[in-house]
Amino acid sequence: MKQFSTVINTVLACLLVFILLSVGAPNSTAHASTPMPTAEPTQPPQTDDCDPARAIQVSGVAVVNVTPDRALIKLGVQSNGRSAKEAQKKNTDTITQVVNALKKLGVETKDISTDWYTVVPIYQDYDSLHIEGYRIYNTVEVTLRDVNKANDAIVAAFTAGANQVVDVQFYTSELRKYRDQAREAAMTAAREKAEALSTAAGSDVSCVLTINENTQSSFNYGGWWWYGYNSNSNVMTQNVVQNVEPGGGGASSSLDDGPLNAGQISIRAEIIASFSLK
Repeated sequence: MKQFSTVINTVLACLLVFILLSVGAPNSTAHASTPMPTAEPTQPPQTDDCDPARAIQVSGVAVVNVTPDRALIKLGVQSNGRSAKEAQKKNTDTITQVVNALKKLGVETKDISTDWYTVVPIYQDYDSLHIEGYRIYNTVEVTLRDVNKANDAIVAAFTAGANQVVDVQFYTSELRKYRDQAREAAMTAAREKAEALSTAAGSDVSCVLTINENTQSSFNYGGWWWYGYNSNSNVMTQNVVQNVEPGGGGASSSLDDGPLNAGQISIRAEIIASFSLK
């Protein structure tokens, strides 16, 4: 009887194992055969509004006219002497008198500086090596924070012994402010031009592709045209373009009782931009 019970238990155990294997096998097979989902590669959104293959390139120019609030005057003293020491003493004495005269007008010491100083020998004639004396050229650069004193400064300097006016320039102390205005207006002009051209061609302007600023400037200096000249370039390049229309700098400044007139200076910006077409 005991042997019969053992056989029954063995059969039941084998049957239980068979049932368990039968139930678990399909799940295992299905699990093994089902591939894991993979993430699709992210593609940037495609849009026709910024197609660089269909583009238009235009330029925009704007000029802002401004009343200057600063003046830069270069005054020179030329002195001669039989010796270099004699010429130097004469020049030093005269320059000192000129500087003192300018200070009496309210010009601060920090606004007076030496711009050019040179000593040259004076020969008996062109082909001679015999030196008869020496000549000194000394130029001082004077910054006036009140442009209405420009004529008075020249009169005072010549009364004190100066004998040359090398250069006179008017400029603004807010150059960055007005240049930003000119750049913004130039960009607006470029976009308006692009829109007009694209409309004429039956298309529309979309996004901006590139923007480049033309920073090369020229100015008339002593009767010659200079390009990229670096001496006081931030000041000189403001006078390149003549007045086109009244700007944001107020009324033109008129200096009475003298040859100088501040007028208005023109600050110019030019950009080249390309836009996509849609």
